[in-house]
Amino acid sequence: MRLLPKFCLIAALILAFVLPQSGFAQTTTTSGQNIRAITTAVPFLLIAPDSRHGALGEAGVALTDDANATHWNLSGLAFSEKQMGFGLSYTPWLRQLVPDINLAYLNGYYNMGDKKGVVASSLRFFSLGRIIFTDENAVQTGEFNASEFALDAGYTRKVTQNFSAGVALRFIYSNLAANARVGALDTRPGTSIAGDINMMYNKDFSMKTAGQELPVRFRWGLNISNIGAKISYTNSNNRDFIPTNLRTGFLLRGNVDEYNSIGLTADFNKLLVPSAGGQADKTLIDGIFSSFGDAKGGFSEELAEIQTSIGLEYWYNNLFAVRAGYFYEDPIKGARKFITLGAGIRYQVFGLDFAYLAPLSQNHPLQNTLRFSLTFDFDPAGNM
Repeated sequence: MRLLPKFCLIAALILAFVLPQSGFAQTTTTSGQNIRAITTAVPFLLIAPDSRHGALGEAGVALTDDANATHWNLSGLAFSEKQMGFGLSYTPWLRQLVPDINLAYLNGYYNMGDKKGVVASSLRFFSLGRIIFTDENAVQTGEFNASEFALDAGYTRKVTQNFSAGVALRFIYSNLAANARVGALDTRPGTSIAGDINMMYNKDFSMKTAGQELPVRFRWGLNISNIGAKISYTNSNNRDFIPTNLRTGFLLRGNVDEYNSIGLTADFNKLLVPSAGGQADKTLIDGIFSSFGDAKGGFSEELAEIQTSIGLEYWYNNLFAVRAGYFYEDPIKGARKFITLGAGIRYQVFGLDFAYLAPLSQNHPLQNTLRFSLTFDFDPAGNM
């Protein structure tokens, strides 16, 4: 049994993360450099799942204290003033290639108070669309809807008045081939268990400007996510790393007056997996520590593995927001470069956000990516 070319979209999903802007077929940059992008299994775990952060260049490790913190930094929820919240997001993905790939994200949290902490959970479901099976004579023998999901639960609390820490546990399931036989190997769904370790520092202070006091909030966040076992799709001994990722960054937000505020946020990401060509014989711990020094190009290439996200967010009266961002990835590590735009509204417990992604190249598979999110945040009883 063989798979129609559409099965190659599984590979295309990975390539959309790692290959240059000008097309999937290139192996060198326009300046002649070899592309040494790092690939992993289940890359859907790295897709920005919600609209607010998607509009900020996919930055958010120090920003959020709503339900979407379950992806970006669970520790942000320790500083939430809300009793509970829920979120639902939807992203049509790679629509320049096919019409039926999408990501859905459902999350929620419950705040038990400063001394008891916050519990949270989320479900991420990634559909890769319909795959058709054929025999050696190209006769259709069946079809299958490939999909992946991750289900997680976590806990965070304040350690001090200004510092919080949290952990999360995640179950990952990836079913890409419906137990089909490919060559001499039988395929099977891949599964893994992973965890996150995160923290956040939050400090409010005032700055004097033009003779007035300007309230300012500073936050720093750190999230090491998807620390987990390798994953396999066959009965062979070959197993692939999942995308263990180090994300750190900051938020600086100032309240210009009682109606207007503006925030600058930035994230820096690095995959904690071995560079291309060095993954097969390494364990999880070996892979994490070796990822800081195994690049063929030395220290300069290690720096090139850091992705940068920068975002600006303006709020009017805590009711309406306008957002913009920029994402940069080095040319030898994938060359994704795009700008993002978005807006959001908040009314009582209800929030609605959308985001638009525009790659800085033509005919890119991420062209015109849209994200849509709903959020619901509830005040403690008696403060509605």
